[in-house]
Amino acid sequence: MPTEPFAFGKNWREFVEKHLNDERIAEAASSLSKFTNGYDFRGRKFLDVGCGSGLFSLCAHRLGAEVTSFDVDEDSVACCAYLHEREGRPATWRIKHGSVLDETFLGTLGQFDFVYSWGVLHHTGAMWRAIENTAALIKPLGLFYLAIYNKADGFAFYDDGRFGPSSMWLVEKKIYSALPTPLQSAVDYMVMGAMISLYAVTLRNPLAKIRSHKTLRGMSWRIDIKDWLGGYPYEYASVAEIFGFLEPRGFTLRNLISTNGLRNNEFLFQKLVRAGAEGRTARDDISVAEQAA
Repeated sequence: MPTEPFAFGKNWREFVEKHLNDERIAEAASSLSKFTNGYDFRGRKFLDVGCGSGLFSLCAHRLGAEVTSFDVDEDSVACCAYLHEREGRPATWRIKHGSVLDETFLGTLGQFDFVYSWGVLHHTGAMWRAIENTAALIKPLGLFYLAIYNKADGFAFYDDGRFGPSSMWLVEKKIYSALPTPLQSAVDYMVMGAMISLYAVTLRNPLAKIRSHKTLRGMSWRIDIKDWLGGYPYEYASVAEIFGFLEPRGFTLRNLISTNGLRNNEFLFQKLVRAGAEGRTARDDISVAEQAA
């Protein structure tokens, strides 16, 4: 019997209800602006693919974008709707329930200046098709902010407490996601205890370490641990594999944060292929700063 996907939306509900505050929202908005080199979102059409908590949809809205958010997980859609409600139900922010693997649904969305999908498409069970479907939603000269788990082959220990190859974690996530909720919680607390001990023996203040986690895109240490342990389906790719997939499809790399561990590699691509009047394609090599102007 196939393992059920991890309940990402229930985890995001806890984040929204117990952890999200103005400080975390500010951290998230800052991370978005910084990675895009101050991109001007005002009046741009922004798509949040796999919106999760809705935090980055909220950030894009506050930065002036016209936002569309969607997720396949009903609890995630509810989280996003809650933030939309709290924001005063802005008409320039619409929320939908749908799958990035459903081409009929995607065909109803239109095209976007900026498409954001952070840590999502490797959880679909069909990562490469999901990336291709998402890339097709971007306007010529539009931007694609993509984060995908790195492919780690060796058995190494990393600074954030994770270790081993990606293939090992695929097995762990499949087992974890099949556990009943009480056992998942027991594993969560076991891992959190082990990480606190690791911080202590490496002379890092555990409380300071946990509190500082919000500087990572406004996230929560507790929520991220559960998300990592249970993130199934789970796929991964090297930087070269992602680049090799998108470059022939008309994308060029504008920014990159890479890791040699198990975290996400973050990419900012620009779509440079434009259909000509006679059906030909032309490349327009402009900078992100020029696009933002």
